[in-house]
Amino acid sequence: MVDVTDHVFIAGPASWNQIVYLDHLPEPVPHMQFALDEYETIGGTSAGKALGLAGLGQPVVLHALFGGDVDGERVRALLEWAGVTVIAGAGGATERHLNLMTPAGERVSLYLTTPTQSLVAPEPVATAMAAASAIVLDLAPVAQRLIPLATAAGRPVWTDIHDYDGSAEFHRPFIEAADVIFMNADRIGPDPLPFMRARVEAGASLVVCTLGERGAIAVARDASDRMSQHEVEAVPVAVRDTNGAGDAFMTGVLDATLAGAGVPDALRAGAEHAASVLGTRHLHPSLDEALGR
Repeated sequence: MVDVTDHVFIAGPASWNQIVYLDHLPEPVPHMQFALDEYETIGGTSAGKALGLAGLGQPVVLHALFGGDVDGERVRALLEWAGVTVIAGAGGATERHLNLMTPAGERVSLYLTTPTQSLVAPEPVATAMAAASAIVLDLAPVAQRLIPLATAAGRPVWTDIHDYDGSAEFHRPFIEAADVIFMNADRIGPDPLPFMRARVEAGASLVVCTLGERGAIAVARDASDRMSQHEVEAVPVAVRDTNGAGDAFMTGVLDATLAGAGVPDALRAGAEHAASVLGTRHLHPSLDEALGR
């Protein structure tokens, strides 16, 4: 049973990842490369958000799919060790990735295993959603099936559409259901603002686009239905690993918003939280103790 009240509910991926650093990404020809570094750690955008919120002292419930395997057991154990309440769905196999990275932050993600879609959500999921202060639905089938429940719960729905290109159909139900949308500018085109303004005009209260080392921009709608635009600079930091920085930015904004902060202060909180993750090779510095620096 989930006994957490006034929590953030998150649904989406949690995985076990092998990270391999290379001086450049492989070219599409047969060849040999030497790794600069390699290690294993928790992955998955929803796991990153859950770890970030728990690290900020925010009660959080994560619903993700796991298999009855060693990888699933260690992901769940580490999440719970970090303070995350886990509602596990039966996924057949736990998601596993091989991420090829460069020091510049370039990445190729190879999905080694993916969980099968469970047709029925565990009973505690609806209860946890109804009692949540906010609901985060990440891009995954396990979260997509919960969109009607999230809408019926009447709680603010947050989503992260990552590198949305402006047309991908899988993203559309998440975009239309969300009160708050996060994204990056990798594929939306040279100017993300038209899309962002259109979503606010369609009913979203906040749309945020992260710009990497250039910080982030946001379009918001206030209680008087006026639209405003905001910017925040990235916090300077020595970057060790970029995995999880976007998730940390979103959770910093979410945590500050739940505490009553306005958009400018919430964006600054997001930038500061993202900077704290850029200095660790894990999704959150809390894992340094368990998995090593």
